This record gives sequence, structure tokens and C-alpha cells, in this order.
Amino acid sequence: MSSLDKIQKLSKLGKILCSIVFVFCVIGIIGSVVGIAFLAAGVDAIHIEGVTLKSIVQTNSGTSIGTANIYMVVAIILCSGEAVIAKFAEHYFKGELLDGTPFNMERAKELTRLGIITIGVSIVTEMVAAIVYEIMSFIFVNTDSLEIGNWGSVGIGITFIIVSLICRYGAERGREQ
Repeated sequence: MSSLDKIQKLSKLGKILCSIVFVFCVIGIIGSVVGIAFLAAGVDAIHIEGVTLKSIVQTNSGTSIGTANIYMVVAIILCSGEAVIAKFAEHYFKGELLDGTPFNMERAKELTRLGIITIGVSIVTEMVAAIVYEIMSFIFVNTDSLEIGNWGSVGIGITFIIVSLICRYGAERGREQ
């Protein structure tokens, strides 16, 4: 099996994984919206076998209703950002599979763009999530602290940019021959 065949198999895998990540992000967003809606409907008003939703959330999760709301809003923000990144990455892999090689200028530019988008979206979503957390922690009492760490995506974005330079170099070398 040639190196290009291996790259193509990895691109197929990347495309599939990006689709899966996107679906999970959408499920996370929908689940969080539904959770917020249930909590907003009145945690004391919803009874399941004589037990209120509030007592179920607090007993099983060990957190307050305010903390649960904050976590779900932050999850919506972070899942939205990751869904955007996953769609851009899936688009890159589709193009690479159509071209049959990552070593052309268009794919290299697209990979650079993906790296910049990954870095930018990760930083922005983390900042927005932190700001929303701080605001909501003033609104709700007895909230737990929240560590938001999305810096791994920044590292992935930097890696995309470095790999794009390698792909650009390969494209330049291919033109020379």
C-alpha cells in the first residue's frame, strides 16, 4: 500500500469522524436546550412518580439547578463551536478525497483556513462561555465553579497550519517535476 493510499484512507476516516462529531455536537445542543426547557418549566412543577425534577437533579448530579442551567448553556456554546469546526474539517476532507491528494495549492490553502478557523472558533467560544458563566453565576445562587479548557483545539489548529505548509511544499515540488 502506497503512502498516498494511506493518506486517502486517513482522509476517509477523518471525513467520517467529522460527521460523527458534528452529529454528537447537534445532539449535545438539542439535549442542552431540552434540559434548559425542562428546568425553566418549573423544577418543582414536574413530578415523576411523586418526586420533583429538582430533587432528581440535585440528588443524582450533586449540583444545584443554577449550576445545571449554567453547564447546559456553556455546553450549547462549546458544542456550537465544535460543530462549526467539524463541518469545515469535513468539507476539507471531502475536497481532498475528490482531488485524490492533499498536495495541491487549493487543499493547502483550505487546510490553512481550517487551522485559522479552528484556533479562532476555539478561542471565541471559550471566551464567550467564560463570560456567560460569570454572568449566570451572579444570577443563580450556589453555583459550582467551572473550568473551561478548550485549548487543545488551538493546538490542533496550529497543527493544521503546519501540515498545510508541508502540503504546500509538496504541491510546489510536484509542479517542478
